Amino acid sequence: MLTLDHLTVIAPNLDEGVRHVRACLDLDVPFGQRHVGMGSCNHLLQLGGSIYLEIVALDPDADPRETARWFGLNDPKKVRREWDAGQRLRGWVARVDRMDEVLGGREAVFGRKVALPAADPSFDFAIPEDGSLPLDGAVPSLIDRRGKARSMANIADLGARLKTFSLEHPDADAISIRLKEIGLDPMLTIRQGPEFRYRAHVETPAGLKELS
Repeated sequence: MLTLDHLTVIAPNLDEGVRHVRACLDLDVPFGQRHVGMGSCNHLLQLGGSIYLEIVALDPDADPRETARWFGLNDPKKVRREWDAGQRLRGWVARVDRMDEVLGGREAVFGRKVALPAADPSFDFAIPEDGSLPLDGAVPSLIDRRGKARSMANIADLGARLKTFSLEHPDADAISIRLKEIGLDPMLTIRQGPEFRYRAHVETPAGLKELS
């Protein structure tokens, strides 16, 4: 079973990412952490239960020798093009319990398992060789937390709660079939649409809001 772990807003920089989420949800999402060895950083927001929102971007203060290897951040020009086209809620991360089994025969789509952080691994993340999003984001990135739930202690709780999460895609049936093979999370609704688009409806202190 793929279980929704978190949503990802993939931004050209954190400032733009935070401003977009503020415009959508009327919430200021605080800084989360830097990803040593990945060259990225994030802001984090609880969305209820163990689900959260991540705003992720390249870390401008990272050592230039570090290479961002996830969320498509290897290609900042593509991130910018998609951002300017309105594709901002760009993907999601699914939690799995036995990543080796899920990846068996599917590495070409989801990538290879990487233990992170490199110095003291606490989880495994599947990353395509070129750092791109799996199927350009139409299917989730995969994380195996090695039997331990993600601590919410360092993620801000501003009263936001995820109500619905959907993907519109020109080939919705093919995406549904591919995900059902490995256990689609019922939280995600997939429907036909003229263009690729994720939408999340979030209950906030100011009412129901849409993040896309």
